[in-house]
Amino acid sequence: MDSTSEPLVPAEDLVRDHPIRFPNESAAYRAARNALLIEEIELRRHIERVAAQRRALPPGGEVVGDYRFQGEDGEVVGLEALFAGKSTLVAYSYMFGPHRERPCPMCTNLLGGWEGNAEDIAQKASLVVIARSPIEKLKAWKAERGWRALRLYSDLNDNYSRDYFGVTPEGDEIPGLNVFSRRGGVVRHFWAGEMGDWTSDPGQDPRGAPDPAPLWMVLDCTPEGRDPTWYPSLTYPPG
Repeated sequence: MDSTSEPLVPAEDLVRDHPIRFPNESAAYRAARNALLIEEIELRRHIERVAAQRRALPPGGEVVGDYRFQGEDGEVVGLEALFAGKSTLVAYSYMFGPHRERPCPMCTNLLGGWEGNAEDIAQKASLVVIARSPIEKLKAWKAERGWRALRLYSDLNDNYSRDYFGVTPEGDEIPGLNVFSRRGGVVRHFWAGEMGDWTSDPGQDPRGAPDPAPLWMVLDCTPEGRDPTWYPSLTYPPG
């Protein structure tokens, strides 16, 4: 049964008698924490509603472009070749074009988190990373990072990157997350992250929701929160 069809207990009722208490916490802390917990439950429920709305999208546009990619095992033609036997393809546009000596640190941080889940994701969907640099450059970077499970592809003619917003009409790279479906032999676009500079809120780094990077989920739980002016580094000194 779809859990969304079952009546939900009001968040206030779930929180009222919950047993968690920490050493030496004050009554003021517990009252504020319970108020926050109610909001966290409502946020979880909103995420579920948004996910259901996303799944209910009507069929997206059919994929018909001339797309050619160079993978670690050779050249492939057509987006369908990236599905790896699955009915769903998740494709991340990596900001690592031929003009870059090293890739975008934010993209790299995100993909480092996904590397640890890539084999699990592959049980349900095909996950690929598409960049505009030559495949040898991508392979060298993958080896430097110690990535093993992520599947990297070079966009040989830039058609995919242009059509699915991995690069702007002016030639500027932007990160992109696109999901495609294959049903009855027809490949269609299903969903893409469409938040960016044009949807950002004041004082915040542009981002989608939910945030796909584990880094920010952890920092959002800290007293300092996320710093909108800080980016992770590609390397850190030992120790």
